[in-house]
Amino acid sequence: MYKVLDTVALTHDVPAAKLRRGDLGAIVEILASDALEVEFVAASGKTQALLTLHPDDVRPVRDLISSRYGRLKELPATPSPNRTACRRR
Repeated sequence: MYKVLDTVALTHDVPAAKLRRGDLGAIVEILASDALEVEFVAASGKTQALLTLHPDDVRPVRDLISSRYGRLKELPATPSPNRTACRRR
């Protein structure tokens, strides 16, 4: 399912590594069918953690914007009739 260099997001907090659910990492090695080596990098580019994780500990990332907070709900194609549009003054 996963390939080396796939971007993934944590499915749960890892307090020992100061990582939170949704933090992004990159798979750097596939050790076995049940073991992935995942690198988490800080905004500075420094490695924050290098962890061996089970595939259930991460999820694939398709949209970077929605990584930490889970999937964002799709917006409706048309505005809701109960909402008023913002008006410029």
